[in-house]
Amino acid sequence: MIVRDRPDSFLLFGQHEHALAAGKFALRWSERPRPFESTLYAVANHDLAWREPDREVLWNEGKDRPYSFVDYPLDLKLAAQRRGIDLVEAHDPYAGFLCSMHYARFLLESKRPEEVEFREREMARQERLREGIGPEELENLERNFSLLRVCDGLSLFLCLNEPGGGDRPPPYPGGFQFEGTRFEVVWEDERTLRLDPNPFTDEFEVAIPYRVVGRDRRPLGSDLLELRVTC
Repeated sequence: MIVRDRPDSFLLFGQHEHALAAGKFALRWSERPRPFESTLYAVANHDLAWREPDREVLWNEGKDRPYSFVDYPLDLKLAAQRRGIDLVEAHDPYAGFLCSMHYARFLLESKRPEEVEFREREMARQERLREGIGPEELENLERNFSLLRVCDGLSLFLCLNEPGGGDRPPPYPGGFQFEGTRFEVVWEDERTLRLDPNPFTDEFEVAIPYRVVGRDRRPLGSDLLELRVTC
C-alpha cells in the first residue's frame, strides 16, 4: 500500500494500480525500449503480487496508521515480492528478470539475514534467466531497468504528493534520472503536469484509484487521482 497522509485521514493507493500508472509513462517514453512488450510488461506489473494483500488495510498498531510499502512486516513483504516476481517470470522471463533486479537492488547493502537470503535467491534467479536471453536483450537490460525505476518513481511521486505540488523529495536518491538526464516535475495547475525536459511522445491521462480511511480507521470512500501529463 502507498499511504498519503492528510490531517484527518489517509489516502491508500494499491501498489499494483500505481505500477499500472508507471506503465503508462513507459508506454509513451519517446525512446522505446527493446524488447518493447517485455519491458512494458515489467514496468506495469512489477507490483503484481500486491493485488491481494492490498485489498485489506493492515494497521500498524505502533504508529497508529496503515502499514505502507516502507514499513510493511518484513516476512510478509519479502514473500509477496518473491511471489510477484514468480508470476511475472511465468508470463515473460525477461520481464521477470527486470522485476528481480528491481527488488534485489533495494537490498544491495542490507545485512539483515532475511533480506540477504532474498537478495541471493534473486541473484541466482537472474543468473538462471540470463542463460535464455539473447545478446540484444542483455545489452539493453540496464537501460530497461533504469526506465522501470524512473517510471516507478514518477508514479510513486504522484501518489505520495498532493496534486499541484508537495514537499516530499523524489522516491529515489538522485531524483528522476534516465541515461544521464535529470527530469524535474513542473505543475502547470493542480491537475496538469509536465517533465522538464520532456521525454514523452504525446500528452496522456493518468488515473489511479485510491481509498480514504479516517484516522479512526473508518472507511471514508474511494476516488480517482486523475492527472494530465503534457509535453
